[in-house]
Amino acid sequence: MSTGLYIHVPFCVRKCPYCDFYSVPASENDLYESYTGAVIRNINRYTSEYSDIVFDTVYFGGGTPSLMDSSFFGRVLETAGRHLSSDVEITMEVNPGTANSEKLNSFRCAGINRISVGIQSASDSELSDLGRIHTFREAAEVVNDGFRAGFTNISADLMIGVKGQNAESLVNSVNSLAGLGVQHISSYMLKIEPGTPYSRSGISELIPDDDESADLYLLAVRTLAERGYAQYEISNFSMPGFESRHNLKYWHCEEYIGIGPSAHSFFGGRRFEVPRNLSDFIQSEKQNECINEYEPGTFFEKAMLALRLSEGLDLNKYPEEAPAVLKRASVFDGTGLTEINNNVLRFTPEGFLVSNQLISEILADF
Repeated sequence: MSTGLYIHVPFCVRKCPYCDFYSVPASENDLYESYTGAVIRNINRYTSEYSDIVFDTVYFGGGTPSLMDSSFFGRVLETAGRHLSSDVEITMEVNPGTANSEKLNSFRCAGINRISVGIQSASDSELSDLGRIHTFREAAEVVNDGFRAGFTNISADLMIGVKGQNAESLVNSVNSLAGLGVQHISSYMLKIEPGTPYSRSGISELIPDDDESADLYLLAVRTLAERGYAQYEISNFSMPGFESRHNLKYWHCEEYIGIGPSAHSFFGGRRFEVPRNLSDFIQSEKQNECINEYEPGTFFEKAMLALRLSEGLDLNKYPEEAPAVLKRASVFDGTGLTEINNNVLRFTPEGFLVSNQLISEILADF
């Protein structure tokens, strides 16, 4: 069975003030070693219990995976070993402030074949306000080093709606990232998460408001399209054939296993998550997995996830549900928010901006 494998690397040099992902400060090598052992132990448990499992995507997220030594990735991938498909996509997130040409070469030799570089902006003042530990010049050099190391599939992150950002600086950021030759760009709108330093700093008064952020998002969509990046999901754009195969598993409601503190999984007919506790993860012979859904994969869930994608929801696959969905969706005909062709319902970029409201209305019967 083809399955995705997600490894959460919970270490950071410094937590960005907007980030709500689970991480702890970078620590001593013995903690890294204990963490590595726990990851390997849990992969072995799954491959022993499900001997026919095949991982066709592997994703190292964080945190800051690029803090780790290449031996970590080599050992993890060696553990997965014969359970990796021949064309497996293996991605790791890279913080430009923690990588150089030597490390990137070692990551490539360890088996990583795709990197996602957290650039966020081409403006150094915007990067400073985001709490990033790199300049744009340093980030650009990391991308160039990645290409020189042999990576042929590189993604970059771009943040929309940050302090000081305007149309001119956003277009400059898009063009600067495109000019690096990356094949994929993830363009996220800044969200102030409760409990983060940003939520306590009053910065919400200093960033673009909802209307301004919406205009910036649509500008980014247009500019990315002009540079050859097709939108395939609300926040993701790529050159043809370079869509993130791992992330598409989430949106296609396909199975994946998450290893590490805070990792989520959809596997064996259940959705579950690991507690956000590194010590507990390391000390437990088997990671604690808290089930939060016993019967996932309902029509509502599949439809909701499909509507995040530009390919949309193909209602020809769901003849029983199609009439009710099409009836509710017809209310939005002519609004410029939705499109319906041959029983395939899609959201436009404008529709993506209000996707939560649209989904609530269109899927209300389910």
